[in-house]
Amino acid sequence: MAPPTANRPLCLLRGTPTMTRSLLKPLRPSLLAAALLTLGAAPVYAPAALAASSAAAVAWQSASADADIERAFAQARGDKKPVLLYWGAKWCPPCNQLKATLFNRQDFIELSQAFVPVHIDGDNPGAQKLGARFKVRGYPTMILFSPEGTEITRLPGEADAPQVLKVLQLGLSGGRPVKTVLADARAGKKLSANEWRLLSFYGWEIDEQQLVPAEQRPALLLQLAAASKGVDEETTTRLWLKALASNESGKGPKADAALKARVQQVLASPEQARAQVDVLTNGADDIVRSLAPEPGAERQALIQQFDPLLKRFEADASLSRADRLQALRARVELARLDQPKAELHPKLPAALLAEVKAHAAKVDREISDGYERQAVITSAAPLLGRAGLWAESDALLKASLAKSHSPYYLMSQLGGNARKQGRKDEALRWYEEAFNKSEGPATRLQWGATYLSALIELAPQDSARIEKVASQLLAEAEKDKGAFYERSARSLRQVGSQLQAWNGDGKQAATLKRLQDQAAGVCAKVEAGEQRATCEGLLKPRTGGHG
Repeated sequence: MAPPTANRPLCLLRGTPTMTRSLLKPLRPSLLAAALLTLGAAPVYAPAALAASSAAAVAWQSASADADIERAFAQARGDKKPVLLYWGAKWCPPCNQLKATLFNRQDFIELSQAFVPVHIDGDNPGAQKLGARFKVRGYPTMILFSPEGTEITRLPGEADAPQVLKVLQLGLSGGRPVKTVLADARAGKKLSANEWRLLSFYGWEIDEQQLVPAEQRPALLLQLAAASKGVDEETTTRLWLKALASNESGKGPKADAALKARVQQVLASPEQARAQVDVLTNGADDIVRSLAPEPGAERQALIQQFDPLLKRFEADASLSRADRLQALRARVELARLDQPKAELHPKLPAALLAEVKAHAAKVDREISDGYERQAVITSAAPLLGRAGLWAESDALLKASLAKSHSPYYLMSQLGGNARKQGRKDEALRWYEEAFNKSEGPATRLQWGATYLSALIELAPQDSARIEKVASQLLAEAEKDKGAFYERSARSLRQVGSQLQAWNGDGKQAATLKRLQDQAAGVCAKVEAGEQRATCEGLLKPRTGGHG
């Protein structure tokens, strides 16, 4: 349950987010009303031209309890406006990307007059209970609701500003909820072009099984791609690409000659590729793996087709720095594709290594905005690591600690670097410091669970230290009324399962008994119901086990 270190979207309890991308032409304020009804082409993204004045801002309503939510929906019904719910956290890199590239845009600020904006900070008192109510997990998640509280759609929260605007416009156009649209699509009923677009741009990664269980998503995307044929080529292509990119678990579609030809056509067309930039950069390795499951000439030919378009994205100044960095990350992942996934020192072309070094140095040198640094530097450092440039990764993170508003995130990345390379004592020092510096009840439980996990893995003999950290987490949970909801509950469940496994041979039974006694006192104060059951199950002795 480590704070992020991988290359997939969202600040989940495992892995580091990567931002999903797409493009939409910047909207002049005078065109905003028209944009709610129609969607145009998607040219250049120019964030500097759209930056809001320092006085302008979205009028977010902070929510920490059900009463705050009910008040927001009452306003929405009175004003006949939808509600946009934003769930995020201070440390979350893609949340910071939204702050740096979307929430400060003049067109988004003006568009926010068309809805009631509600912000739930995951560390607010009561936030995790609200997270359970709305079934949100990964940071960031943005959900558009009707004034009556019906969920219209989930926006791709890790997306860049233009893509979010595009999806938001679809939702604000007065269409049907995505759940209803999907049911009709699956039943073979006719959908409008905008409804197909709503499905293709839905935040599938943050669905949380609202529409479909995660394991069924690849097959569903495959079905939708086939059913959308003849409606809109760009939308159909996006669904096919997303189906191919869903192959992370090996459950993606089996590509036939026609699908391979479609992808090759996209790769060969700068215009078509640009329209799908988010899927192509975030899913390049999975797309190639789906089209060419085995190493060989076919796979290498696909990689060679990907490389020039990824280079174009990397050099495209109209894309955000995070987008360009992700294009470079995709090139590294493709170069690693036939090598062991966990290889610490992959064999990469010297020119590519030089580009990775130069690009990381460039973003470090150029970015001064705190939000953007939190979004980009935390991706540049893992990229250096994926290229085998561990010293450079460590140096970038250490130099950025003083410039970060959430340095504990970078400390966890430093711990992850040391852990991967077998530097156990150094890893534990960084994880401990990250936990000590972390802020906010939900964040502290997550970072504490990560530290405990590292202790059990790297220093299982240090029972006193393990007990001290576990006891501290239980004490902090006792003070937090939201500790047994959503992300916090999962952090504590992870703590419990790790401790049980640590005592698998029964040698830590005395320590576990003391922690069980402490947990019993905590649980007695938790309101009866699901949350108390969660608490009581944390360290419950296993039947037939050693306690």
